[in-house]
Parts: sequence; structure tokens; C-alpha cells
Amino acid sequence: MALLLRALIFIALIILIYAVVKYILNPKRKLELAHEKKNFYFLDEPKNVRRNFLITYKGVMFEGEKYLGTTENAFDITFVSIWVKNKDRLQGLQLQDFNFLEKEIRQHYPHAELDWKSPIKEFIRQAEQDQK
Repeated sequence: MALLLRALIFIALIILIYAVVKYILNPKRKLELAHEKKNFYFLDEPKNVRRNFLITYKGVMFEGEKYLGTTENAFDITFVSIWVKNKDRLQGLQLQDFNFLEKEIRQHYPHAELDWKSPIKEFIRQAEQDQK
């Protein structure tokens, strides 16, 4: 009986350790932590085209939808549509912030055309006109 009790305690301890490790390594938790600290974090499953990616930057959460298309040599992500989850948090972001985000997205998807949704699209267009 004592041996059975020790085995059950050992199994419970292994399950507990597994759950803690799984929680610590969870990418969603890392995204939420970066969002709270207003850091940059890119959450994506590159091999899953149907799954949208999430980016947090300076406390703003962005979501991007990937579209598969053909390139010269293979099938690849050829179009990415990006929008903000909460438009109220855009306050304080500048053109260089969006340039940084575009650079980071292009590192993951170099063949993709990027399409920002409103109101970011209009802001980028206006800021680029003002610079000329």
C-alpha cells in the first residue's frame, strides 16, 4: 500500500512539473507578457498559412492575415493584411514605428506585399507625403 501511494505521489509530481514547464514555454503567455510590458513580440506559426500572426509593439496589438501565392520558385506567402486590434492605443506611434514593423514582417515573409488596414494605411500615406 505504501509503495502504491509513493508511486501516485511521484506521478502527480511529474504531472505538476510538466504543467509548469508547459505554462512557462507557452507562446501566448509570452505574447501577453510582452504586451503588458510594451515590448515587441512576434507570435506566428510559419508553417500554418491559415493561422494569423500576432504582433505586440509599444502596447499595441496587431493581427496579420497571410495569403498563399506563387513566387518564381515555389508557393509562399505573397500577401499580408495587417490591422490593429484596438485603434485607441495607436496614440503616440510614428511612421518609424510602422517602418520597424514592416521590416520585422518582411524578415519572416520576404516575398509578401504588405497591406495596412485603415486608419494606419491613411496615416502612412499622409506621413510619407509630408516627408516629400
